[in-house]
This record gives sequence, structure tokens and C-alpha cells, in this order.
Amino acid sequence: MTLSIGQVAKAAEVKIPTIRFYEEIGLLPAPRRAANDRRIYEPAIVERLAFVRHARQLGFPLEAVRALLDLSDHPDRSCGDANRLAAEQLQAVEAKIARLEGLRTELARLVATGCEGPAADCRVIEALAG
Repeated sequence: MTLSIGQVAKAAEVKIPTIRFYEEIGLLPAPRRAANDRRIYEPAIVERLAFVRHARQLGFPLEAVRALLDLSDHPDRSCGDANRLAAEQLQAVEAKIARLEGLRTELARLVATGCEGPAADCRVIEALAG
């Protein structure tokens, strides 16, 4: 059984341009072509796409996804690289959370200093300008 690109997109919960992009950058293998030159896919591609989608949802950069896929394709290799990549991504997420917490603090301060008068006297605008 083979699938069309639309069927693959629906099953993997991604958009068609995403599939084409992943093929273009080599995260997905080039599909076979039907006699009418339409892409045709084996069902296993849905699992690979789901893997990529989940990794991207976790914020892994494309090169890390590529490395994780390579490890997945070679199950006899050590998972040390996967552990390292996950630890690096965790650090990146924690740094992003710290930046967001700083933003929240600053915005809460701005909201607390709001005013009711004209924009010329607005403390929020004043704070952003300074």
C-alpha cells in the first residue's frame, strides 16, 4: 500500500510544504514517483515524520533532528549522542524560560505603573522610550 502526499500529511499531522521541505533538506528520503510523476510514499514515512514533528515540538534544531534520525536509523549505536542532544536542548529551554521570566517581570512592572490620563503622560510609553 502506498500513500499520496496528502494522505501522509494528514496522517502525520503536518502540512504538505513541510514534507517537501524535509525532503529537500534530506530529513526525509526522496519519494518514489508514480507514472504520472506524483510522489508516492510507503506507510513508514508517517512514523518518520511523526518523529521529526515531535522533535521539532520539543525545540530541537534541524541539525539535532538529523543526528537523532541517524541514531534511530542505526539502533545498534550508543545512545550517548541522543542523551547529549537532549541535555543541550534542555539547557536551551531553561535559558529561554529564564528570559521569558525576565520579560514577565518587566511587563508586570509596566502594567502596575500604568496610568489613566493622556498618552503624553503614559508611564508605559515613557518606560518603553527610556
